[in-house]
Amino acid sequence: MLDIRFIRENPELVQDHAKKKGYTVNVAEVLELYAKAVEMGQKQDVLREEKNSLAAETKNGGRPSDEVIERGRAIRDEIQQNDEAFLAATKAYQDVLWQIPNILQDDVPIGGEEDSVEIKKWGEQTSGAIDHLDFATKRDWVDFERGAKVAGAKFYYLKGDLALLENAITQYALNLVLSKGFTYLTVPSLVNSRTATGTGFAPRTSDQSDEYYIEGEDLTLIGTAEIPITGYHADEIIDEAKLPLFYVGYSPSFRKEAGTYGKHARGLFRVHQFNKLEMYAFTTPEQSNEVHEKILAIEEEIWQAIGIPYHVINIASGDLGAPATKKYDLEYWSPVDSVYRELTSASNCTDFQARNLNIRVRRTESAKVEVLHTLNGTAVSLARSLVAIIEHYQNPDGTLRVPAVLQPYLNGREVL
Repeated sequence: MLDIRFIRENPELVQDHAKKKGYTVNVAEVLELYAKAVEMGQKQDVLREEKNSLAAETKNGGRPSDEVIERGRAIRDEIQQNDEAFLAATKAYQDVLWQIPNILQDDVPIGGEEDSVEIKKWGEQTSGAIDHLDFATKRDWVDFERGAKVAGAKFYYLKGDLALLENAITQYALNLVLSKGFTYLTVPSLVNSRTATGTGFAPRTSDQSDEYYIEGEDLTLIGTAEIPITGYHADEIIDEAKLPLFYVGYSPSFRKEAGTYGKHARGLFRVHQFNKLEMYAFTTPEQSNEVHEKILAIEEEIWQAIGIPYHVINIASGDLGAPATKKYDLEYWSPVDSVYRELTSASNCTDFQARNLNIRVRRTESAKVEVLHTLNGTAVSLARSLVAIIEHYQNPDGTLRVPAVLQPYLNGREVL
């Protein structure tokens, strides 16, 4: 969430940026509820001070007067009543505060998905490939029918060489990211509501979000390793000298993909479960923009090495989501549909997630403690990675060439 002090100092900016992100919020209401909660808290402080004064008088010796006893009882009852009201007012204020998204960086394009701006392009645009699902099904590399039998629609099995290719992509990308100074983590596939909400994913029931919510448990299946990695340093203060901290997390990812109907959803491109390698960084506020560019550069290096043409777009405000202040998408060129399709993303969430989970930095010179910044970026999303490689490396005879950088992870095989 945003700092309430920032909202108080910049109410019009916060309201304007929320609107540009497509969020319906009332900043004036937030400030009104906050003022009410503060007023009630101050009233409680006055009552407790009076209660302590009466107690001090009693300790001076002698029996307190009936008037003092009666006033003490009245204060006790009033404090109890006001505590309940104060908690209710605080909850009302916080519930509305959580609805306000992060603000935008100055160079974010304004508008919807169609208003995102291309900032760079790499590789040749080809055409005429066979759809990945038709290609993989003919080779008996993927089985959606049995996946549906076991778990429902959009679940699947990878088989044989395609499963081995997924592993090769993972190993290659992991080694490259590790060479950039990242620490490898495997992460929990379930997180509690505080972690999910604090990261910007806020499930309440199974039908209220894109995440799978475990009824009767304070647990949610993760949609990305970003969520548990954010929670890794919750309630911690990190010395400035240790920042930036870089992690790369491997996990299955579970998504309902609610609201995606009408988008490209064939085969492996949009599924309910897939494996993913996610980069993550904790930084000082001064470092976050530079680290954002570093994460994007690593993503580009991966896909240039594999040999998949792409472009990078600066995502428009209405397609950013709540936590991100700026986001890049790397979209690969599809020779099947002659369009660019999302492959990876890289987001700067500034202090939005860290404030939610109380993750702070202690400055070296001043010893001042303040909220740090968090960033995330996809190294490889494996299902979509397979789509891109099948579309670009298929042979007319139905075999698949192996990108050179992946061959060492497939015992030197050049063709599958």
